[in-house]
Amino acid sequence: MPRLRGGDDVLREDPGLPRVSVIIPHFNTPELLVKCLQAVASQALDHGWFEIIVVDNGSRMPMRLIEAAWPGVRFLLQREPGPGPARNMGVAHARADVLAFVDADVRVAPGWLQAGLKAVGDQELALVGGDVRIDVGDRKRMTDVEAFESVFSFRQKAYIKKKHYSVTANIIMTRAVFDRAGPFDGINMPEDRAFGERAYAMGIKTRYAPRMLAFHPARRDFEEMRSKWTRLSQQAFSAQMEKGRPILLWKLRAAAVAASGLVHAPQMLVSRRVSGLGNRFRGLGFLLKLRWLRALDMLEIASKARAGEQLIVNWNK
Repeated sequence: MPRLRGGDDVLREDPGLPRVSVIIPHFNTPELLVKCLQAVASQALDHGWFEIIVVDNGSRMPMRLIEAAWPGVRFLLQREPGPGPARNMGVAHARADVLAFVDADVRVAPGWLQAGLKAVGDQELALVGGDVRIDVGDRKRMTDVEAFESVFSFRQKAYIKKKHYSVTANIIMTRAVFDRAGPFDGINMPEDRAFGERAYAMGIKTRYAPRMLAFHPARRDFEEMRSKWTRLSQQAFSAQMEKGRPILLWKLRAAAVAASGLVHAPQMLVSRRVSGLGNRFRGLGFLLKLRWLRALDMLEIASKARAGEQLIVNWNK
C-alpha cells in the first residue's frame, strides 16, 4: 500500500507535503467509488506520497460506511450540484502542487499516477489528459452499448489535438494551471471543455499521455446513454443561448446530428477498438438509433426553452 494521508492522520504523523493530490467527485455511485479507491490507493510512486480527497455531491446514501473503511482518505461534502463545484472544493483543500482528477466510476490502471507525474515533470504550467478506455466484460461478445462506446466515447487524443481539452475523468495539472484557468464551471456548462478552452486561450496547451490509462464503465443500456447525451445537449444549448445565437442554428445542428449516424457508420465498421462482425453490427445499430433520437431530443430542448421551461441537468446521468 502507498503512503497516503487524510483527515486527522496528518496531525499524528506529517511526512511533509504530498507530491500530488488525487481529487474524486462522487454522486450516488458508492460501489463504483470503492473500486475507484482501491485502484487509486494501490498506485505506487518512485518516491514521496500522495493524498486522496473524495468530494461527495450530496448523495442519497450517507458516506459514513465508506469513510470508516478508508480512514486515510479525506471526505468532503459539496452541496452545490455538479462535478465542477465538487472538484473546486477538492482543490481548495488539496495540499500538493500537482492535482490529479479522476471520476468515482473510473478504474485507473497500475502505473496511472506515476505516468501522470512523469508527464507533468518539472513544468510550472502542465496540463495533461490521459487515455480513457471502456471497461468491457467480454470482448468477444460485447453489448451494443460497449461496442458503440469503445469506438465513439472518450476519444481523448482527438479531443486534445483538435478541441484543446481533456475530459476531467482522467486529467492531471499543476496548481498554477488551475489558478489561472479555473475554477471549473457549474452543472449547466461542459466544465471540462470550458476549462481546456480557457487554458488554451492563455497559451496553456493540453498534452496527451497514453500511459496515464483509466477505464470507464459502459452505460448500462440505451436509455442511460440517451440520458447522458440529453445532459450534454442541455449544456450545449445553454452555452449557445448565452452567446446569443439563433434557435435556427440549433435546429440545423440537430439535423446534422441525425445525419451523422450514416457519416460515422464506416468508423464503427473498421475501428481497431472493436473486433468481430457481431460486435460491429451491434454497435452500428446502436449508433444509428442514438443519433436519430439525439436529434429529436435536441429539438425538444429548444421547444421547451421557447415555452419558458427550465432545463434541469443531472451530472452523473
